[in-house]
Amino acid sequence: MRNREYGQFCGLARAAEVVGQRWTLLILRDLLVGPRRYSDLAAGLPGIPSNLLSTRLKELEQDGLVVREARSGADRSIVYALTDRGAALQPALDALSRWGAAEMREPREGEIVTEASLVSALRVAADGGIPPRRRLAFTVRVGDVAAHAVTGDGTVEVGAGEHPGADLVITGGPGLRDLLAGVLDPATALAENLLTVEGDPDLLTDFVSIFIVPYSPAPVAGTHGVSEASRPVP
Repeated sequence: MRNREYGQFCGLARAAEVVGQRWTLLILRDLLVGPRRYSDLAAGLPGIPSNLLSTRLKELEQDGLVVREARSGADRSIVYALTDRGAALQPALDALSRWGAAEMREPREGEIVTEASLVSALRVAADGGIPPRRRLAFTVRVGDVAAHAVTGDGTVEVGAGEHPGADLVITGGPGLRDLLAGVLDPATALAENLLTVEGDPDLLTDFVSIFIVPYSPAPVAGTHGVSEASRPVP
């Protein structure tokens, strides 16, 4: 029996054998944004030893979740991409992200926001919001990273990097988390310079209505109710 096997004929045990290793979930998160070179993965996962990244990628290839392929066009670099089986993990990863974000408040010392983590956070948040029928494009900047979202016909598409024609550019500050958690209203966030925007500030209300995910943590032991809902945010 391999070291990561649990010896149980169980779907959850089998899944844990494949994705339960350290760093594996974050590698999958990053590849959900799109195919990436080895150097891109290493840059987006500061702290992972190079030999461990190589090992995890090799395991994911062997398990049929990741493939190596050459980019088309002039750039023929080798990239890692998710297979259909790997991409099928997105709902599970999004659910875990939503669950983990429910108890997040302030970053711990040394914690950073990466491009992939920002894309993931916005994608998860959009699942619980109310997409408008009209087309709107947003760019969200947090530190040195950015992600964008485009809405239209009741759908939301989230991707890495800035949108060249964004209707509103939001630069995150200390108020971004509270804004999307529903404990800070857009007018106050702007008035107190808790974040900044470029474009029509009224669109910040539209942004909040889209990127909001009500979440109810499990009841505290000894009670029968559910504590006040909180919402995960980037």
